[in-house]
Amino acid sequence: MIKIALFGTSADPPTAGHQAIISWLSQHYDWVAVWASDNPFKSHQTPMEHRSTMLKLLIDDIDPPRHNIGLYPELSSRRTLETVENARGRWPHANLTLVIGADLVAQLPHWYRAEDLLRQVNLLVVPRSGSPLDNAGLEKLRQMGVSVAIADLTAPAVSSTAYRENGNTDAVTPPVEAYIHRERLYACQNAAPSR
Repeated sequence: MIKIALFGTSADPPTAGHQAIISWLSQHYDWVAVWASDNPFKSHQTPMEHRSTMLKLLIDDIDPPRHNIGLYPELSSRRTLETVENARGRWPHANLTLVIGADLVAQLPHWYRAEDLLRQVNLLVVPRSGSPLDNAGLEKLRQMGVSVAIADLTAPAVSSTAYRENGNTDAVTPPVEAYIHRERLYACQNAAPSR
């Protein structure tokens, strides 16, 4: 059975950390489905078409190139359950793994129809710098019957927020940064690039 990793992110903007995660997933799964999504807990996000374009640039910049990664904007939904149902329709016989950051573990049981969602997928938690693993939250998920794995991955300690607020050029890859400057997407783009 084909193993597919489902990786949605707000990608506002996508960072070198996202790129490291996608690359790692491509080495551990048969296929990696990636999309930009609106986070219902965030406001004033960059328009979706820009975030999808930046994700495509990020994926295309993975070196060496990976041929088992696809960008699926049609999977984007404010409700992860709808995303998973769409993925299940596209890949009815696949083993689906939902990929989330460690910072979402405690929140996940409170998502829309979380039990229905978690019955349809395995769960992979990616550790995040500054967000220690929530062992109580992980145990709660396991008690709900969820198959939970922890990625053995150390992604760069960068964040989209740090880029938006401070223009931290280490956070983004050169193609994404060039796109941001060309499209004038964030206030920090007015600062001279310092790479």
